[in-house]
Amino acid sequence: MSLWLEAPVPDASPDSAVQLWEPDTQDAGSQALGGNACIFREEASTLQSVGGSLGAGPEAAEPTVLLPAVDPPPESTGVLSEEQIRLKKLKRQEEEQAQATSVTPRVSSPPQVLPQLSPEQWGMIEKLVAAQQQCNRRSFSDRLRVTPWPVAPDPQSREARQQRFAHFTELAIVSVQEIVDFAKQLPGFLQLSREDQIALLKTSAIEVMLLETSRRYNPGSESITFLKDFSYNREDFAKAGLQVEFINPIFEFSRAMNELQLNDAEFALLIAISIFSADRPNVQDQLQVEKLQHTYVEALHAYVSIHHPHDRLMFPRMLMKLVSLRTLSSVHSEQVFALRLQDKKLPPLLSEIWDVHE
Repeated sequence: MSLWLEAPVPDASPDSAVQLWEPDTQDAGSQALGGNACIFREEASTLQSVGGSLGAGPEAAEPTVLLPAVDPPPESTGVLSEEQIRLKKLKRQEEEQAQATSVTPRVSSPPQVLPQLSPEQWGMIEKLVAAQQQCNRRSFSDRLRVTPWPVAPDPQSREARQQRFAHFTELAIVSVQEIVDFAKQLPGFLQLSREDQIALLKTSAIEVMLLETSRRYNPGSESITFLKDFSYNREDFAKAGLQVEFINPIFEFSRAMNELQLNDAEFALLIAISIFSADRPNVQDQLQVEKLQHTYVEALHAYVSIHHPHDRLMFPRMLMKLVSLRTLSSVHSEQVFALRLQDKKLPPLLSEIWDVHE
């Protein structure tokens, strides 16, 4: 029985739980949506005529001599000089080239065809953004139930360290609950088998958490804000028991994502693409999962092409961030192992989702 889908999520402490899974939840929108492919064409080069001009210098005047007058030769003898032949040949070539240029139409580059979002895709994107905002508001209501960050005279005391660790783990539990709620509203998710739903969420949860973390990055203070009111810098992460080898990649990834300046729709589509990854372990119906993911990839491609028409690299840059998340997920596994060595016990929900066997 899955603790984080069937059972309970801790409300105030890692040992209590709330219901995450409703078996009768219906999938409001499960139709596969299509998108138009983007066609890129290179502009054709135009023909250019290159002509030259020739000039002849002034002829030298003949000196006057005292000789008997001689009649000049006839103006046309029927024989052309070598220079006249050359000039006539050049003139004919120029006329032929001018004629060819005037006959041949100028090749113009065809207009670039950009992908267009269908009404169904627009509706899907609006639904994702609304669902994400709803899940965020629900999480905000839980912030008062999270163990407070300790303000103790001795911040290195055992009690203070345990309280900071509990604070961070409870924030992670709230984030997992938010991810599950959002996934259940993704068109197509509830059509999958229960086993595939669990497999996708267990392996994508940390990557989606990191995507959500990057949305809350403040480049000015180099801090990350959770649940509106809780802001943490690198030092705070270290005080909570996380290793520098995991902290630095989190902040570097968040900084890189912040530079892309993505909006809510782009984040929601990226999260959906991350969840519907057919190569996750233990996924049975890989073909259906891949088909669902393609729906969101096409929607993101069209959306980015419309909102970033002059940045043709934005779409591949966004997809490459998902590759970076796979690397961060591996680093996170090492962090979880390090916490076990420090004898820091995770709440049952996090232990199950991160496959920690005590």
